[in-house]
Amino acid sequence: MTEARPRVLVVEDEQPLRELIVLTLSEEFDCEEVADGEAALERLRASPPELLVLDSMLPGRSGIDVLREMRADPQLREVPVLMLSAWQSSEDIDGAIEAGANSFLGKPFRVEELVSVAHELAEHA
Repeated sequence: MTEARPRVLVVEDEQPLRELIVLTLSEEFDCEEVADGEAALERLRASPPELLVLDSMLPGRSGIDVLREMRADPQLREVPVLMLSAWQSSEDIDGAIEAGANSFLGKPFRVEELVSVAHELAEHA
């Protein structure tokens, strides 16, 4: 019997980057993907994953808005979140952490770093 792989939901509006993240993580995780915050919340509520990889800037609801709503929801409060952002000032990073992100990677990022952080967060889910 094979062991179930951790599920990851990737929320990124830029299709090429979303595809790269999914391709990178799919070797070790079962990946799902959506392109906006509203779809992310729907998918999260339907079936919370072991890890959420969340872009901070999304059409409609921002990643920060999604994160704040998750942390207020008892069903989603404990899902680990890796926030991705092109904005990398200390204020942006602090804002993501204060909103409830477990970790933060600036874009562009190294795929090795993405995999490493994903493993670390999923192990503690």
